[in-house]
Amino acid sequence: MNLHAVKAIYLFEMARAWRTLMQSIIAPVLSTSLYFVVFGGAIGSRIAQIDGVSYGAFIVPGLIMLSLMTLSISNASFGIYFPRFSGTIYEVLSAPVSPFEVVLGYVGAAATKSIVLGLIILATATLFVPLQIAHPVWMVVFLVLTAVTFSLFGFVIGIWADGFEKLQVIPLLIITPLTFLGGTFYSVNMLPPFWKTVSLFNPVVYLVSSFRWSFYEISDVNVGVSIAMTLGFLGLCLAAVWWIFKTGYRLKT
Repeated sequence: MNLHAVKAIYLFEMARAWRTLMQSIIAPVLSTSLYFVVFGGAIGSRIAQIDGVSYGAFIVPGLIMLSLMTLSISNASFGIYFPRFSGTIYEVLSAPVSPFEVVLGYVGAAATKSIVLGLIILATATLFVPLQIAHPVWMVVFLVLTAVTFSLFGFVIGIWADGFEKLQVIPLLIITPLTFLGGTFYSVNMLPPFWKTVSLFNPVVYLVSSFRWSFYEISDVNVGVSIAMTLGFLGLCLAAVWWIFKTGYRLKT
């Protein structure tokens, strides 16, 4: 493995985050803090507890997942799209670097930025509500697994997009609505039977529920099923990336 190439791509992408500190770190933390103030304060005063957990603490895992998924996609998609837009991708493709090393550099940097931001949001949440993490190891596992999976998904979007506006289509029109409807601010068990069944077709429900289980040992769905769903989506993203490099889809033209 060409570790020097992986390190070069990784450090370049990480440096971009520091150059855009306001957009990459500060803005997401501030927007998430507003969720705590608005939902935790306004709605939390009317909903005392959900499954024995205060409402302010209950929404913390969902808010972290919301930020983690959207930022993983945006970081990875922009990271690979900009070299395509500027034409520097051809330098990477002509270098003695394998597709695996290219993906490892770009996706690794995107996932790292998302994980760091997720931990910052978690630390910020402790300023608003008391938190407990029943399974810290599983919390980190779910955090890393989600960041890597959606960074791969963002990498695919960055290859597929042929304009800056398309980079935001899937995160804004699909991922964010699914996250809001995926139990971020409520328990799926609170829904009527019909809508509860419909919610089970939302893949984000499984991500949020498993992550919330690592905090409070409560989950709307089976944790094993959640892990299987996440690994299945990870496998689909890996297959898509393999096909892209095998066919040269939007890389060689």
